[in-house]
Amino acid sequence: MTTFKQLGLSEKILRALVDLGFEEPTSIQEKAIPQLLEGYSDFLGLAQTGTGKTAAFGLPLLDQIDPTEKETQALILAPTRELGQQIAEQIYKYSKYLQKINVLAVYGGAPISNQIRALQKPQHIIIATPGRLIDLIKRKAVKLENLKFLVLDEADEMLNMGFKEELDKILSYTPEDKLTWLFSATMPREIKRIVSEYMDDPVEVKINPKNTVNTNIEHQFTFVKRADKAEALMRFLDVSPDILGVVFCRTKRDTRDLADELGRRNYRADALHGDLSQPQRDRVMRKFKEHQLQVLIATDVAARGIDVNDLTHVFHFSLPDSNAYYTHRSGRTARAGKKGTSIAFINSRETRRIHFMEKDLGINFTKVKIPNAQDIVKNRLENWCNQILEKNGHPAVEPKMLSMAQEKFEELSKEELIRRVMMSEMERINVKGPDLNPEMPRNEKRSTKRRPQGNFRRRGGGRHRSQRDRDRGGSRGGYKKKKRY
Repeated sequence: MTTFKQLGLSEKILRALVDLGFEEPTSIQEKAIPQLLEGYSDFLGLAQTGTGKTAAFGLPLLDQIDPTEKETQALILAPTRELGQQIAEQIYKYSKYLQKINVLAVYGGAPISNQIRALQKPQHIIIATPGRLIDLIKRKAVKLENLKFLVLDEADEMLNMGFKEELDKILSYTPEDKLTWLFSATMPREIKRIVSEYMDDPVEVKINPKNTVNTNIEHQFTFVKRADKAEALMRFLDVSPDILGVVFCRTKRDTRDLADELGRRNYRADALHGDLSQPQRDRVMRKFKEHQLQVLIATDVAARGIDVNDLTHVFHFSLPDSNAYYTHRSGRTARAGKKGTSIAFINSRETRRIHFMEKDLGINFTKVKIPNAQDIVKNRLENWCNQILEKNGHPAVEPKMLSMAQEKFEELSKEELIRRVMMSEMERINVKGPDLNPEMPRNEKRSTKRRPQGNFRRRGGGRHRSQRDRDRGGSRGGYKKKKRY
């Protein structure tokens, strides 16, 4: 087993890692850190999100920053505010025992005047989103002429978000003799262009994505109609009240609609999407981290940088476009050696996607049913019984009140009293609704119905041929049934 000490990190960095509970490096850390510590060449790291890339570049970067130099030595570009904030927070923790290293995160959605004021002081490391950095460069608030290290984190995601021109402009402001470290989950054409134009014979490290899926995650899927997805989610929340999870939706509108629906039904949920202001985003994340919310509903882009401990579940309201995104989503749970569950809501046509992900990612999916009303009532009653057993008499019940209750119930047997109390609790739970589990899809069962004979392909307006005949009042042969008076 390789240790962090064997990678060549300084003693002060190693002390911080011990405090943080780091035991052994991940694959990308093991391969990247020794290369980056040498500090002689550009670097290209290909690894999925959630594999420890922040430490992979953050640790060797800190070991090469000179705190006595009062200038910006490193620039880290990140696609979103949340990821930028997370990187800054992690680097601050890694530098715990180092001489004072100034680290500043700048991003859109926050007052630029405050960031300009902070940049008037020497900042050794700047973490920035591309758009805000361009604004600061135009205002001459950032000076990059003495930059030694440029880190592009989640480079493919920055391009997906439309930052191609911003990246080109930022790179044009940096000195040619800097070292560029690029990290990406995929290698699209635009990433290859950046490597070709702005990097000099980089050392390349590629981590097999099959080795990045957390083995402590239980992967599940359930068949559910689109119109029933919100209700299905509520059923899962009802049957397991201790769930703390993230729900991934495809669009901003989906996140808002789902959050509104859950809010109307008194669930502790809120949405995180691109239309929120920075104070609104910070408020939502603070509530979620403090467990004031049970579920956070987000798009893939908005969820970048979310790092919350003790997440029990990840729900995929719709499957992501790529397996890399699935790995990133599900990796939000089962952190620090804990167990977690990833549940995908799919339709019958997406069964092939599940099989493909199993093969490509080396994981196994289990089919589960959506909890029905009986499941929820049973689970809630069991929790209710456990809560009663945990009561230890505080606050104390007054003797007069206890005597009154004993007098009222003295003619009831123990079984009858328990039955009536449970009836009262069941009425309070009041869970109703149909079974949401649809029939098994066609490709998983054989139909017992005979296929109709003849050619019944849809034509014109899409109506069935026999239906058009009926609409005309006749059969296929033109025979019209006589009316009876």
